[in-house]
Amino acid sequence: MPITRRIFMKSGALAVVGAAAIPSFLTRAAFADGTLGGKKKRLVVLFQRGAADGLNLVVPHGEPLYYRMRPTIAIPRSSVLDLDGYFGLHPSLAPFQSLWDAKQLAIIHAAGSPDNTRSHFDAQDYMESGTPGVKSTEDGWLNRALGTLEAKKKDASPFRAVALGANLPRTLSGAVPAVAINNVNDFGVGGRGAAAAGVSGSFESMYDSSVDAVLHGTGKETFDAVKMLKAADPARYTPAPGADYPRGRFGQSLRQLAQLLKADLGVEVAFADIGGWDHHNNEGSVHGQLANVSREFAQSIAAFWTDLGKIGEETVLVTMSEFGRTARENGTRGTDHGHANVMFVLGGPVRGGKVYGRWPGLDDRHLYEGRDLEVTTDFRSVLSEALTRHMGSADLSKTFPGFTASRPGLGFVG
Repeated sequence: MPITRRIFMKSGALAVVGAAAIPSFLTRAAFADGTLGGKKKRLVVLFQRGAADGLNLVVPHGEPLYYRMRPTIAIPRSSVLDLDGYFGLHPSLAPFQSLWDAKQLAIIHAAGSPDNTRSHFDAQDYMESGTPGVKSTEDGWLNRALGTLEAKKKDASPFRAVALGANLPRTLSGAVPAVAINNVNDFGVGGRGAAAAGVSGSFESMYDSSVDAVLHGTGKETFDAVKMLKAADPARYTPAPGADYPRGRFGQSLRQLAQLLKADLGVEVAFADIGGWDHHNNEGSVHGQLANVSREFAQSIAAFWTDLGKIGEETVLVTMSEFGRTARENGTRGTDHGHANVMFVLGGPVRGGKVYGRWPGLDDRHLYEGRDLEVTTDFRSVLSEALTRHMGSADLSKTFPGFTASRPGLGFVG
């Protein structure tokens, strides 16, 4: 079936102007993601940098020890948004409530890395490489995972793997080409003059000088695709009704990611991060530092999900953080570096409305090293289930070398 400009405009892929030919990879992407037949599955990974306090995000309000261990920073039962009678959400995560009620949001508690490091740098590196305790790994798990999927490299979109940020993250580094986009509006086609003038993000400057594999064989198509993206006038992008993104880098990253996904550029995996979770002092309870970053986190994700609309039916979003916080608050009304944490999984195929994983409890006998929530679910098990049951990855031995997820898995993906 020949692809005409009329078909592309009717599909809503891009508001194309001018006479440039439609790049062939966009034709393939349109067929692949359901615009013109078939369905394209997508995986979005969000990293909470700084070690989020999972015990105050998904509160075990049914466990009295929680309140004894946190006399000033615990979330009062009267303020917790109850989920199942035992666990509840921090009130700043209120935008998640409707997603939970719609059974689109699943929670895995006591999840994390088996490595016991309390170093932010090492822990983040281990989780992004997917090889806890191994510092010699050169590439990231998400890049390796993409390499195992069926799509042929020669047929893949240059936008197949996208990171929202100034630099390519550790998790997307590797053999499979990936693109980092700090701002869709600046990811432009300024021409050789703009490149010479040092315009940040000019795609033509990349095209002129780069020898990266992302440009080999598809450089001209990529260049044309960026022209089409610019023709859609990114600055005038209007999110779907009800998609109210908060101000700030994270909200704008997810807004731009939604824009890229809805533009049918062939995005399969995407990554974004949000910092500000390292609260050693004055963490706060219902109000305070944790509440502020949690509110931005939840509002951004909820807006993103609303913005995706039907695309969400074939999308899974997973959150992760390098480790959790100590079970007990410290002397400065904060928490220190801990071990297990909480992971959120959102998506059309997700069996939500349930807290998954084995809860170890907060009794001293069950605390890791006498101070932290114990890891009972390896973070790689969560990612493995998203990759196999949603993305269709048949072999995880290269994605997570030396690790075998338990069968049949947690069951949060239908």
